[in-house]
Amino acid sequence: MSDFETIRLNRGDDGIAWLTLARAQQHNAFNRMMIDEMTEAAGMLAADVTLRAVVLAAEGKSFSAGGDLRWMQKQAATDRAGKMAEARALAHMLLALNNLPMPLIARVQGNAFGGGIGLMAVSDIVVAADAASFSLTETRLGLIPATIGPFVMRRLGAAGTRQTFITGSPMDAMRAQRLGLVSVVVPADDLDTAILRELTAVRAAAPGAMRTAKAYALGQLDQPDATGIEAAINVLADSWESDEAEAGITAFFDRKPPPWAG
Repeated sequence: MSDFETIRLNRGDDGIAWLTLARAQQHNAFNRMMIDEMTEAAGMLAADVTLRAVVLAAEGKSFSAGGDLRWMQKQAATDRAGKMAEARALAHMLLALNNLPMPLIARVQGNAFGGGIGLMAVSDIVVAADAASFSLTETRLGLIPATIGPFVMRRLGAAGTRQTFITGSPMDAMRAQRLGLVSVVVPADDLDTAILRELTAVRAAAPGAMRTAKAYALGQLDQPDATGIEAAINVLADSWESDEAEAGITAFFDRKPPPWAG
């Protein structure tokens, strides 16, 4: 459908589009280019009235490691306004995916951390390989998962949020399924079969009815709004300016344990 550097966007004749993260060497970690390209792609997908579903996939071993190292370094060095601008771009990308009018099905073949869990949270259906591992790792760096928070907390609910959001407790695929982050868990070799099963259900449903059903569901459910997203961005900026964040980010870049690690 279009040429991008960090993602692939393909539409089949069957009305199914594949949006694929394509930074395998960086474990599909976000940088600003990927965020902007994902936002553009989401706009293109939303405008295509012939699409019946979108599959969100990733190249390589990892689904997404969250924030890219160099992108994080730039954020650490910039001022508060710069940090908020980057966080706002990420939030708007997640919101664009969350609000796609057609079903968004995530094909999670490998690990996801931080922002990668945000991508899972905005998907309607998440099919994950049973060996995949997940974690909200931000508090280990002295930060908090604020930008993705409005989406992740709604996906996990109160219990799941308090179990994983605060401490960054790791989840295997089965625990992630129990907490509501993952819909279906299968062996890696069965991942494509499971995706095909979900797409078979898509093809059996009326396209217009699916869109209406999703719009109705999003309207009835508590969804992130501009006020909540801005509040999350401000909390993240506060977190970036803390002594803990400075120590945690420095330790991360130096490949050393942070001072609070026991």
